[in-house]
Amino acid sequence: MLKLKNITKVYKTGTFEQSALKGINLEFRTGEFVAILGTSGSGKTTTLNIIGGLDQYTEGDLEINGNSTKNFNESDWDAYRNHSVGFIFQSYNLINHISVFDNVELGMTLSGISKVQRKEKALAVLNRVGLSDHIHKKPNELSGGQKQRVAIARALVNNPDIILADEPTGALDSKTSKEIMELITEISKDKLVIMVTHDSQTARDYANRIVELKDGLVIKDSNPVNEVKQTRGYHPKKTAMSFLMALKLSFNNLKTKLTRTMITALAGSIGIIGVSLVLSISNGMNEEIANLESEQLADMPILITEKPTTLPVTQRPIQNDNEEEEIEVEEGIIVPYDPTLNNVLHKNTITKEYIEYIESLDETLYDSIRYQLALQMKLILKKDNSALIPVAPETWSELPDNSELIDEQYEMVYGQMPENANQLLLVIDEYNQLNQNLLSMLGFSLEDEITYESLIGTELVIAKNDNYYVHKQVTGVYEKTANLEVAYDNGFKTEIVGIARPKKNDERDEVNQLSRILSSGLWYTPDLTARVLENTVNSQIAIDQLNVDYNVLTGLPFTEYQTKEDVLKTIGANTTPAGIAIYAEDFDSKTEIKDYLELWNADLSEDQQIVYTDYAEDISSVMTTMISLIQSVLVAFAAISLVVSSIMIGIITYVSVLERTKEIGVLRSLGARKKDISRVFNAETIIVGFFAGTLGIGLTYLLTFPVNIILGRMMEFDNIARMSMSESILLIGVSVLLTLISGLIPSGIASRKNPVEALRTE
Repeated sequence: MLKLKNITKVYKTGTFEQSALKGINLEFRTGEFVAILGTSGSGKTTTLNIIGGLDQYTEGDLEINGNSTKNFNESDWDAYRNHSVGFIFQSYNLINHISVFDNVELGMTLSGISKVQRKEKALAVLNRVGLSDHIHKKPNELSGGQKQRVAIARALVNNPDIILADEPTGALDSKTSKEIMELITEISKDKLVIMVTHDSQTARDYANRIVELKDGLVIKDSNPVNEVKQTRGYHPKKTAMSFLMALKLSFNNLKTKLTRTMITALAGSIGIIGVSLVLSISNGMNEEIANLESEQLADMPILITEKPTTLPVTQRPIQNDNEEEEIEVEEGIIVPYDPTLNNVLHKNTITKEYIEYIESLDETLYDSIRYQLALQMKLILKKDNSALIPVAPETWSELPDNSELIDEQYEMVYGQMPENANQLLLVIDEYNQLNQNLLSMLGFSLEDEITYESLIGTELVIAKNDNYYVHKQVTGVYEKTANLEVAYDNGFKTEIVGIARPKKNDERDEVNQLSRILSSGLWYTPDLTARVLENTVNSQIAIDQLNVDYNVLTGLPFTEYQTKEDVLKTIGANTTPAGIAIYAEDFDSKTEIKDYLELWNADLSEDQQIVYTDYAEDISSVMTTMISLIQSVLVAFAAISLVVSSIMIGIITYVSVLERTKEIGVLRSLGARKKDISRVFNAETIIVGFFAGTLGIGLTYLLTFPVNIILGRMMEFDNIARMSMSESILLIGVSVLLTLISGLIPSGIASRKNPVEALRTE
């Protein structure tokens, strides 16, 4: 059944060559017990390894049932070892982290035998060798003789034709040796048993054929094969290890090194913790932005003004040094500041046709549309109860019709909100600052201390056109009156009745600043607008200007740069809105409104287009960009830690390969393929990756509690760190994938290990 034809084996180390076998010719029969004798270095173990398919011959041929093995590939040799050969080693070569039963069953899992059959065969063979009471023990709980019986059971369980024993009693006492040899002798009744030994007495006592080797040659054969029998073909079934079996082997191995496994998983989880924390905080921030958009920014209108500007941001007070420090606000004291002018990006020309276009907007998309008139009010201030001074209406605006939003964003620091046309509201910034030009206009010296009380009650009179402009009969034009007393006495009297300041919200001040509905300055009621407009439109100068085609203020004809509408604006009689505020139904409706506004500009040149301003979109965009930038930086750092963790797991897997080298040899001797060995270590990295990912997600969940407390105090957000289930599962998958990739090189190294060298490893 087995024939060695002129087998030679040459080992090469660099340029050095050593001949272990120099032409071995042997033939073996079924049912004989062959002992191969020889001194150390005679070639007996090499011969056994070649017969077992663990090592390959250099020249010659090994015939199995008459079939040459010259063309055998790796899978053929694996199948041969699994189905036709059973190994019994001097050092037992059991896998210590699995039970006796699992050790015996292992070879059958590679053969594709069903679970029920595996159990029956394993129990039967363990009973045959006298170990039926020890099936659940681990090998290190057995004596030497019991371990060798397990090895014999493992060799027999697949019912191979050949049993190869390498010094099977070399590590046993004489009594146990005798028991083992009697068991092997019994096995040889229906199988070919080939035993390598240096003990000639044992060979003579038990073997029925003795072959002696010396210097790689057969020097004696007590019972050579002379007759040639017809042999059957040889076609063993290919072997394969299931992934579940690989997982089981790896899991049991990891259990024996539980502390190291947990430390490895903890180290591998660091990157996952970093990424998951970034994602959870990002999720929370995105949800907060969405809430901000729906709850706060949705209240901010889309603005269409004559001069759309960039975002208006209040300047911080100048410090004595460059270090960032908390700004101290002295209650009750106003601080002048020099305003920075907003950048004018474009000039809009709002026409009656455009107003009609706005009026055609779908009513379901907005709550209200508010028009702001370009009223040029003629303000007069009485200084020191005597001198009358005409003042420019800087930072002078109409209060929006949204008292709820004003109450939400501002606090009254002194006085009350205006209730009628004669009352004004003064708005200061969060640092108690007020435009120095406005303070000067109100008659205050910038060198003096300006208190809330000193501002309350300050009167401003809005002169009526008929008292402010005087018609000159000679020239036919209107001039400003020199008698301000009459204009002052007959004008609309107003006074400051309240001072409001933006509410503070710690770290969110800058965001809130952009979303505030009121800027620093004076604000009057819509009632005052209506009264002044009615008086102005019915004034004589307004009527005259409407009826003539020249400028009533200069007597000159209108030009491209000085139109009738411009003059009507100057005298406050132009009823065409200078600004439009569209309050959307919700944040999503804003998109449709802006699409509608863009349709107007579709066929217009750039300078003719009407540009809108949506501070809410700008704020949302700035915040989203800022969060994305921070997220990218944090993810980059977390990704680096992930890579480092993966490299470390790869190194630990390589250490595991070194530790399990003998196990690799055992698996190969049982017929495991190279890819099966890779699968075992890939399974190990998958298990580690799964535990690392799961541990990382678990620790992230625990860390969200202190993170939420810290961020809640810093940013006044509730539960900002939020981890979704889908992202948790995804990150566990990423952890598994990265550890699998990191273990590919070590698993590849493991699969390429020579089984003979692996079995020699201690």
